[in-house]
Amino acid sequence: MVESAIKEKVTADMKEAMRAHDKERLAAIRLILAAFKQREVDERITLTDEHVLSILDKMLKQRRESIVQYQAGNRLDLVQKEEQEIQVIQHYLPTQLSSAEVDTLIDAAIKECNAASMRDMGKVMGILKPKLQGRTDIAAVSAKIKERLPT
Repeated sequence: MVESAIKEKVTADMKEAMRAHDKERLAAIRLILAAFKQREVDERITLTDEHVLSILDKMLKQRRESIVQYQAGNRLDLVQKEEQEIQVIQHYLPTQLSSAEVDTLIDAAIKECNAASMRDMGKVMGILKPKLQGRTDIAAVSAKIKERLPT
């Protein structure tokens, strides 16, 4: 398997952040690299870009959920920290898709697998997930699909 180009970029950026004494960015990058290493050790694999995008997606989702919790607890200092980490993580993700582009992909996937009801949700998601990984919020896509498919 080919080593992830994204992972190599993150590692190079860590060295750059160290030289620049950018503590906040360095901390976020180290969290990313720790998540990569954890996955490599747990599954005994060499990460590909697909694996890396999956990890980054998960990290983004966790931070968004944390922000909601911190806002509810009025912990604006922690909200700010999570937002900074989100910015660093998003730097390594592909360009985000617009809502119209996501809608077009959803429509195409529904047609491709002839989805007629909610029972076909898994088929639609199976087609879409590889195309959307790291490019949009998968939970939001799932909600859009549920709106379009009859129960």
